[in-house]
Amino acid sequence: MRNIATLTLALAAALAANPVAFADQPKAPVTPGSLAQASSIDAVLAGDWRPDKNKARDKYRHPKETLAFFGVQPDQTVVELVPGGGWYAEILAPYLKDHGHYVAAIFKPKNPAGENASDKSGLRKKFADDATRYGKAEVVEFDGNAPVFGAPASADVVLTFRNVHNWTDDGNAEAMFKAMYAVLKPGGTLGVVDHRAKPGTTLAQDKDSGYLPVDAVVKLATDAGFKLAAQSEINANPKDTKDWPKGVWTLPPTLALKDVDRDKYLAVGESDRMTLKFVKPKR
Repeated sequence: MRNIATLTLALAAALAANPVAFADQPKAPVTPGSLAQASSIDAVLAGDWRPDKNKARDKYRHPKETLAFFGVQPDQTVVELVPGGGWYAEILAPYLKDHGHYVAAIFKPKNPAGENASDKSGLRKKFADDATRYGKAEVVEFDGNAPVFGAPASADVVLTFRNVHNWTDDGNAEAMFKAMYAVLKPGGTLGVVDHRAKPGTTLAQDKDSGYLPVDAVVKLATDAGFKLAAQSEINANPKDTKDWPKGVWTLPPTLALKDVDRDKYLAVGESDRMTLKFVKPKR
């Protein structure tokens, strides 16, 4: 009994000294190094350069827990594939600016007025206008049919968020995964987040819906040479029934039906997502 009482008192003292350490723990296990960086991630997430509309999506995208799950550290070289308008770039580039390096890899624009061109110019302007915030963050272009994201074995981490479904629809997913494998150092990490299809469905059944079977993504990665290291439910949403009239785009943030049943879809929230961590073997 004396030992139990002593332990209880010690725990109470520790909690009083550092209550944050015992509250709001991440939904997935993280490494000690990730925990050590929690305060700087918090500072980045609270940064005034992030628009309120982007911060409002943190509750769906769980950036702190997701990056911790993938083991992203501030001294690493991180390549993010097809970052769109830069939602994660506004987090990753400031986090990496002092000791690491952030690279945004985008498709080489075919249409000067298209989405890829807009993303490229927007990101480059963002980085150039606030070098103090974003450091030496850079944008690289690649050919979707023969992708190269950087020098071989030059990246510690490759991340891609809600993009693989586009690659499977376009028929270049295999090439993309092989290129991700090539740019990573041996032992490096590939982190994938995407809309998760109902179990038992196929790629053909889910084509153009935005949803992907988990086993199809795992196969793409393992066929390229990766090993599946872990899966997380950080970005799960059990309210997503995955049978919407406009596929995943029915839900926020797109809300493809505009005002039709808007409150219903807002109540569902953003899609149910797989969160997969792969590693490139050290051989």
